[in-house]
Amino acid sequence: MEDVIIADGTSKDSFRIYKSGSDGPVLLLLHGGGHSALSWAVFTSMITSRVRCRVVAVDLRSHGDTKVKNSDDLSAETMSSDVGNIIDALYGANAPPILLIGHSMGGAIAVHTAAKNLVPSLLALCVIDVVEGTAMDALNSMQTFLRSRPKVFNSVENAIEWSVKSGQIRNLESARVSMVGQIKLCEADINTAGSSQSVVDTAIREEEEEEGVTTKKTNELESEKEMKEDKPEYTWRIELSKTEKYWEGWFRGLSNLFLSCPIPKLLLLAGVDRLDRDLTIGQMQGKFQMQVLPQCGHAVHEDAPDKVAEAVATFMIRNKFTESKGEIQSTYPSF
Repeated sequence: MEDVIIADGTSKDSFRIYKSGSDGPVLLLLHGGGHSALSWAVFTSMITSRVRCRVVAVDLRSHGDTKVKNSDDLSAETMSSDVGNIIDALYGANAPPILLIGHSMGGAIAVHTAAKNLVPSLLALCVIDVVEGTAMDALNSMQTFLRSRPKVFNSVENAIEWSVKSGQIRNLESARVSMVGQIKLCEADINTAGSSQSVVDTAIREEEEEEGVTTKKTNELESEKEMKEDKPEYTWRIELSKTEKYWEGWFRGLSNLFLSCPIPKLLLLAGVDRLDRDLTIGQMQGKFQMQVLPQCGHAVHEDAPDKVAEAVATFMIRNKFTESKGEIQSTYPSF
């Protein structure tokens, strides 16, 4: 874990990244909206055990532990520029071969980054479960989905439990790491928890000092204290509902941008029904490799990190980007 500092005039932006591996091509991992670089933790352990590679997972702006001056600007242009700046800050003019991998929003940003030639050493592009047609169709219901999520959680464990039971993340091992990067301690709790507790404690003490105080009254105040201590303490790190004005910019024209990138491309989907017309034609013309991983939710790389690692490893070896560390078995056929 480290922070990459990007200087822009008088201001400095700090991007949190997580790294693994010491040699081979770099897999630059971009998470989906509301998630963080930690969503790639289990996948990273899987891919680095299969092929020779390095991993750099990034907390995109306004996500995770990244801190930027203009945190409200989540436009595709700004976020793709961030990716280019991070790579430049890490490697300068001697950047190693890089494979961009992005999930959902991160997949869209990966495509925009590649299409703008912001990564001179770009080897290939991998997009996970984001397709222009499906994404655009889903925008109308996105606010409804966001409103359906809990606004607060009593604990980190409570958030992990919700993520698995709701199906947002279907892999408990990944959820235990991933949810830590999605939530934060409520600011109100940080400011008031101490004073609220002292008020209750004082009330209990005063009641105990009074003559004729009953045990029942003391128990009632103790219960009140416990209720206050158990109040919701965690909330989402980013309010995705406030980013709506950028959604169309992430996804509009994405399929043609993806197809126009003159590098090897891999599309991983949770269901073949997600393909739109442009990608269906492109896939029939052999313009990219596609693999469907059934029985996964939208967070494909978290739900089935082993299957995604197998697909990416096979893709890398087939294109002679790296070498295998062992036997790679493709569980599902590629299209």
